[in-house]
Amino acid sequence: MGKMRWRYATVEDAGTLARMNQQLIDDEGHRNCMTRHELEERMRGWLLSQEYSAALFESDEELVAYALFRVEVDKVHLRQFFVVSHRRRQGIGREAIQILRNEIWPPGRRLTVDVLVANTVGVGFWRSLGYVDYSLTLEIPATSKHA
Repeated sequence: MGKMRWRYATVEDAGTLARMNQQLIDDEGHRNCMTRHELEERMRGWLLSQEYSAALFESDEELVAYALFRVEVDKVHLRQFFVVSHRRRQGIGREAIQILRNEIWPPGRRLTVDVLVANTVGVGFWRSLGYVDYSLTLEIPATSKHA
């Protein structure tokens, strides 16, 4: 595996990011039912408004991961993080997070990420990187009958 390179995403990358975001939604079993076009428009809006920034990661001349994040005064919130399926379990995610922490994100801020409880692989990955449980959102799904 070659040295990983990264660059900030631009609005022109919105389609690629939307495609990867759709795969992320499918992989983690998220309820988001947005179409690829809707995901692309949302991504374009985030990047244009600078509400979020995105980093694209390449290894061996292949796009292998992306991170969508927001830098706030007291924290950096990682909204989306995705490694392409055929490159998982190769250290790509760990290396990309190391790059984010060492080269992209401002030092000394709290780092947050939301992970679906059912995504046990994802929960394990984030815990292996030093993230610890902070909160748990509980819900009664809209289709449930009230007692």
